[in-house]
Amino acid sequence: MPTLSSETTSRRDTPAWTPVVQGALDAQQADAFAPMFKALGDPVRLRLLSMIASAGRGEVCVCDLTGEFQLTGPTISHHLKVLREAGLVHSDRRGTWVYYRLVPGALALLGGLLDLGEAVSA
Repeated sequence: MPTLSSETTSRRDTPAWTPVVQGALDAQQADAFAPMFKALGDPVRLRLLSMIASAGRGEVCVCDLTGEFQLTGPTISHHLKVLREAGLVHSDRRGTWVYYRLVPGALALLGGLLDLGEAVSA
């Protein structure tokens, strides 16, 4: 997840950045957000993230993800690694299986960056 500041995950605090419609990102901020958007730019990863985000218990076993794709296990693992390195999901191993869950605030962070707010009515 971008290390912009501790305020980035709380809507009540003033974030260290503003939505893109209110001000341009500086180079450091763009470097922090780019891996997250790049990770979501792949249809398999976007689908994996949606499956993890919508999991009933807040987490999902990799064993429940792999059957949904006509891809090899190592390919799914690679896509999950990209999501993890981008700061979008956490994982932990339990025995032979790995469980994935959303990083708290990650999607809110991206949503806040893309928030159009009052710019839509203009």
